[in-house]
Amino acid sequence: MAVREIVQKGHPALKAKSTSVAKIDDRIKGIIQDLKDTLYSTSNGIGLAAPQIGINKRIILIDMRDGMKPIVLINPRIVSYSGKQESEESCLSYIGYYGYVERPAKVIVKGLNENGEEVSYKGEELLCRAFCHEIDHLDGIMYTDRAYEIYRDDEERLH
Repeated sequence: MAVREIVQKGHPALKAKSTSVAKIDDRIKGIIQDLKDTLYSTSNGIGLAAPQIGINKRIILIDMRDGMKPIVLINPRIVSYSGKQESEESCLSYIGYYGYVERPAKVIVKGLNENGEEVSYKGEELLCRAFCHEIDHLDGIMYTDRAYEIYRDDEERLH
């Protein structure tokens, strides 16, 4: 459908709690296609949430771009998590920065796929972080809210 502008830190959609999707209709399928078109127009993103294109609906897209099929989740929720990992994260809505965030080591996520079917995924390592990062966007939380250190790409520490 369309490559959308990825909204940047400070945009109100990034701080708002997203509403659940009640029905998967043509409008929702259009949002999903816009998420795909937008993500694939970037060179380095592996995930995108609807609030990042200014739409406060509970929809995420993750594509590790390593031969794994893209994951679209509607109304996603983390149903279990375990362990702990600390790693570097960045965000397409906060270009030029990265930070260190503590996340679970493993998660199980449930939601609906594009056809309205209940699906479940296990995520570890990078996939786990991607699920947590994108689901946080649906609740108005950016990785910078969780980071214990944030840096600009030029290595200047912000906090």
